[in-house]
Amino acid sequence: MLISDAPRQAGPDAPLVEPTVVHGGALPGSGRGRKHGTSKTEPFDRWFRYPAGFASDYVTSLLAHLELPKGSTVIDPFAGSAVTGTAARRAGHSFYGVEAHPSIAELGQLKLNSAPQHSRPLSETAKDLVIAAESLAVSSTSRLNQESDLVRRCFTEPVLTRLASLRDLIKAGAAEEWHLYAKWALLGTLRDVSSARVGWPYQRPGSERKPTHADPMIRFLQRVSWMEEDLKQACEFASDLNFKVVNGDSRSQISWAEIDAGGAQGCVSSPPYLNNFDYADATRLELYFWGDVSSWAEMCASVRAEMLTATTQQSSVGAALSARSKLSNYGTVFKSIEEIVEKLTAERAARRRGKEYDRVIPDYFLAIAQVLEQLAMTMKPGAPAIWLVGDSAPYGVYIDTPRIISDLAQELGFSSEKDVVLRRRGQRWASNTTRHDVELSERMIVFRRVL
Repeated sequence: MLISDAPRQAGPDAPLVEPTVVHGGALPGSGRGRKHGTSKTEPFDRWFRYPAGFASDYVTSLLAHLELPKGSTVIDPFAGSAVTGTAARRAGHSFYGVEAHPSIAELGQLKLNSAPQHSRPLSETAKDLVIAAESLAVSSTSRLNQESDLVRRCFTEPVLTRLASLRDLIKAGAAEEWHLYAKWALLGTLRDVSSARVGWPYQRPGSERKPTHADPMIRFLQRVSWMEEDLKQACEFASDLNFKVVNGDSRSQISWAEIDAGGAQGCVSSPPYLNNFDYADATRLELYFWGDVSSWAEMCASVRAEMLTATTQQSSVGAALSARSKLSNYGTVFKSIEEIVEKLTAERAARRRGKEYDRVIPDYFLAIAQVLEQLAMTMKPGAPAIWLVGDSAPYGVYIDTPRIISDLAQELGFSSEKDVVLRRRGQRWASNTTRHDVELSERMIVFRRVL
């Protein structure tokens, strides 16, 4: 069993858990390596490759190490597109997750829904949509000037005309049972057929590329067929299990209202890393294309609003000062965070256009503490949690994020049991002579709700 038999003690006097290195990037005892990010080929993962996603084989291993009884409830406060949820379902567990990104929360719940009971197979409905869209596209070229500049620049005119025609037909069928499946098959198709560089996390419409798939309709139908295959597989799982992804803020008790206090037997999650990655901006192409937002300001207000602060674009002076004041209640953890903030403030001042990492840090760790407070109320006494998280070093200032999270957990009613280095990070920038040379890693921390 992964979880140690060390004394389960919480608070500042708890025993220090030093990181353990696991060579080769494999989980202890798993016999499996690490697939980075959401899979392009695994069932359900392949519906849409959200960049913040877990690797499903990895989550399966983490769940197995918790050794939960069948029928347990697994929670994830950073649910994303519900990779933990689909893994929990395969393992015979119920799932409750909270996700701040409204579109991604919708996708996560869609994966966990029962297969639709419509009279016709989804693939047949999709073929009818394609035929109708091809006919509509003949007369709809003139409407392309209504699309956002970002969307127009990411596709050739013939491709965008067909995509937009298909989108409009799907929207017209919003009351139909197949609507959301068709929507996500289409959104998953966008980056496959783009003639501009739209790899994660940034869209670069000014940089051309050859699309990985030339025909948007063929690719759309391929994605629909994957959905059908995966939904048939999901029918094999127990009908008495419950699956829920809530669109909300995991720091707020309201987001956990549908699960009984002390009702969760385990937690598997991966919080946003302190790597200045903007998870809202990463999905701007899909948001603009579908019409969920039409401007940067609207995206910040309706999509990013409840997201945990992990990027300088979310930071503000007021939020940072408020967070530092509230963190003062966390004793020695607060002192270590303040030391980091002071170092980053000095580094920013030494640069002409330094980024506001010093503002992000207190806001980020306060948010983590608030999430842990909710978990302490939601998890059953004795229930284990595994989080996957990496450290970071903005401007060369080392931030031991896993250690600080473990320390916060001990302040909030958990014992810290494991801190395992799974792989080294940052090698892709080794040739960048202006970047820091601090060695970084991705780690697995294990903590448990105190009895």
